[in-house]
Amino acid sequence: MIYSIRGTLIEKSPDKAVIDTGSIALEMNISASTYQQLPETGKDAHVYTHFVMRDDGVYLYGFSKMEEKRLYLLLITISKVGPKLALAILSGMDVNKFMNAVMNSEVGLISTIPGIGKKTAERIVVELKDKFGQISVSETDGAASTGADDVVSALLNMGYTRADCQKAVNKVYKAESSFEELFKQSLKELSSF
Repeated sequence: MIYSIRGTLIEKSPDKAVIDTGSIALEMNISASTYQQLPETGKDAHVYTHFVMRDDGVYLYGFSKMEEKRLYLLLITISKVGPKLALAILSGMDVNKFMNAVMNSEVGLISTIPGIGKKTAERIVVELKDKFGQISVSETDGAASTGADDVVSALLNMGYTRADCQKAVNKVYKAESSFEELFKQSLKELSSF
């Protein structure tokens, strides 16, 4: 319903932000990583949003990066994971680290996130592992992600599954790697699956 908001950041805290769009100021729940990405108050800000209307109220959730919003949208599809817990997960671990933990079935690492027990971590791994084809694990801002995305695309063209390609690229990804280096290392990693 409300895809994104751009305006002046008038208030921020580790879990909330208020953006003035000119005629209306919108309060939203945010993750710790979004809080860190937001500019100082009084400056222009842009956030991607998710609008939730329930019996107990209307809520807006804000994300500094599209990859964070996409992961949030996948998280809320998991049984017993609602918007608040999904936001807690995003606050508790970096998006790429979390996705790697899911792809590698690292239940212990996922259960270190506050509010996530072993059973919830296991459910997250089971329900999300196959869904990660919907989100690019290497999505970040900048040119380096384009190289990682290109490697995933090249590996897909060779017949590998998206989940395996993303898992391999994430395992060997370094921001300073060239396309060729990343491709060779990812291919080597895929051969060990």
